Amino acid sequence: MRLLVDTHLLVWWIAGRRMSAEATRYITDGRNELFASAASIWEIAIKAGLGRIDLDPNEFTDALESGGFQSLPVTNRHAAAVGSLPHVHRDPFDRLLVAQSRVEGLSLLTHDRALAEYGALVVR
Repeated sequence: MRLLVDTHLLVWWIAGRRMSAEATRYITDGRNELFASAASIWEIAIKAGLGRIDLDPNEFTDALESGGFQSLPVTNRHAAAVGSLPHVHRDPFDRLLVAQSRVEGLSLLTHDRALAEYGALVVR
């Protein structure tokens, strides 16, 4: 399975926080292809700059790369696809992750119940 992991789960994974058994299984299953979006790094950089989280975006990026996550850049097609999403979630970063999942044919692994309303591509 090709999985885009949302920001929340990426932070928990890198920080070694306890996650659901199902999320852990998806991330540790060597058959799955794992992706981390540049949008997640952008969100972390903003929150770190505001003092809302204590993470260095560069160190976080290094940890993701050494942990086997592939980088998914944000493209014009991803940004344009946000406009066609139903307005079931207000967070712009989460909406961009959903759009990226749709454009790239990835499943979105998330802890966010509201994102499940985007359909079968969302894995909780």
